[in-house]
Amino acid sequence: MAPPQVLWRKPPVLALAAVPGTALGRLGEPSTASPAAWVAAGAAVRKLHDAPLPPWPGQSLDEIASRLDGECEWLVTNGVLPADLVTRNRRVAEAALRPWTPVFTHGDLRLTHVFVDGGEVTGVIDWSEANRGDALYDLAILTLGHEERLGDVVAGYGADVDLDVIRAWWSLRSLVAVRWLIENDFDTFSPGCEVDVLRARL
Repeated sequence: MAPPQVLWRKPPVLALAAVPGTALGRLGEPSTASPAAWVAAGAAVRKLHDAPLPPWPGQSLDEIASRLDGECEWLVTNGVLPADLVTRNRRVAEAALRPWTPVFTHGDLRLTHVFVDGGEVTGVIDWSEANRGDALYDLAILTLGHEERLGDVVAGYGADVDLDVIRAWWSLRSLVAVRWLIENDFDTFSPGCEVDVLRARL
């Protein structure tokens, strides 16, 4: 995977040439990428996680837990989601709130940020949230809404992973994202999107 050409740089902004290939997929839509492409994406994530840690820290467990509690309260108080759906997913999310060995994480490894051509990864974009974090968070965001592809990603990643923790991150990420998405005119209730991810845990 060769890095894309840098067109100009003015910290903290970096302008890159168009990345070849197509996005791995899109939340709420079936992915047309081959199983080999998903395996390659898992392998690319492993290379990132094996890289030296960045000098800046990520969020602490206390910060993540506090945000989760606040978002769950908002969802229920404002009648956005049923209380039982929020409560169930809050319980599932608990598994992610444990100590982890920090690695270099992308921090926002959604499908539209990973580009592939055939069975190869051609580039990864939008590194604005890169930090020290939980390796399983990256794997969870990559497979959010595409649970059927998790096996391919883990095969490419090449290490034992706790699938329950990945499922916990699916719940946690979806719970904390719903308010922001609604306030920014995204439809979280579309088939295959965040609310469906939460319903799948019932």
